[in-house]
Amino acid sequence: MKQRDIDINSNDNTLFVTEQCNNRCIMCCQPPKRTNDIDLYFLQNIERVKNAPKDLPVIGITGGEPTLLGDKLIDLIHLIRQELPNTDIHILSNGRNFKDFNYAKRVVDAGEGKLILGIPFHSDYEGDHDIIAGAKGAYNETILGLYNLAMQGACVELRIVMNSLNYNRFLAMAEYIHKNLSFVAWTAFMGMERTGFADKRSDKIWIEPCEYIPQLNDAVHFLNDWHHEVAIYNIPLCLLPKDLHGFAKKSISDWKNYYPELCDGCSMKDDCCGLFATSSKEYIGLNCI
Repeated sequence: MKQRDIDINSNDNTLFVTEQCNNRCIMCCQPPKRTNDIDLYFLQNIERVKNAPKDLPVIGITGGEPTLLGDKLIDLIHLIRQELPNTDIHILSNGRNFKDFNYAKRVVDAGEGKLILGIPFHSDYEGDHDIIAGAKGAYNETILGLYNLAMQGACVELRIVMNSLNYNRFLAMAEYIHKNLSFVAWTAFMGMERTGFADKRSDKIWIEPCEYIPQLNDAVHFLNDWHHEVAIYNIPLCLLPKDLHGFAKKSISDWKNYYPELCDGCSMKDDCCGLFATSSKEYIGLNCI
C-alpha cells in the first residue's frame, strides 16, 4: 500500500503500519492480509516522521492492527515524541492486545500525555461483538484492554460502527457505556464506509441511516443527558434530525471525501461531512437543506 505524503493542510495525516490484523471485522473497509510487512512499513514511517512538518497538530497510526508491531509501536511513538513534541498521536486499534497490562502502560507512557486511542465497541453483548469483530474472545480482550488503558489514564475514543447487527442495541450499548465505561473521553457513532467487506457483505450488514435514526437518537441523547461526550461520524446532516446536528462532525478524511451535485446549493454544506468517495453507493434520502 502506497502511503500519501504528510501534508500540514490535511485533516488526515496517518502512518499505515501493517495490513495484518487479529480481527476480521465483518464490515472492515480495508480487509486484512497475511503478509510480512511490519519491518518494511516501520522503516518507511521512520522517514515519514523525520520529514514531517514540526507544527503538525495530529498524526494517526493505523493498519491493520498497530499493536501487532509489539515493541516497534512503542519505538514509533517515542520517535514521534522526539521529532514532533507538540503533535497529538491518534492510534486506531481494536484494543485486544492491551489485555497485557504492562504493554498498555508502556504504550500510554510513551505518548507522554498526547496520545488518543480509538477503540471499537461493537455491542454490549459478547456474542454480537465477537461476530462483528470476526474473532472469538474479542469482546473479553477488548473490555479488559479498555480497563487497562483506563488505569493508565489514557484518553480513549470509543467507536461504534453502525450496522444491521448492532443498531437495535444502541440504547443498551449507551447504558452499558454509562455504567461500565464512563472513563472514555467520548463515544463516536460511525456510519459505514461501503467498501471492502462492508460492500461485499452488504446484504448481511448494510443498513441505511434512515432505518436506525430512532435508535441512534435515543442512544445519543441518553449519553448526552448523562453528560458524556458523544459524536456522530460519517452521516450527512440532511439524513439526521435537527436535534442531532450538534453532534455530527466533519469526520471523513479529505482525500476520500466528496459532495454530490445536489449538495451544491445546500446551506449546510460547509458544516457537513459529505460522503465517502470510496463507497460503492450513496446513502438513500440525500437532499438539499
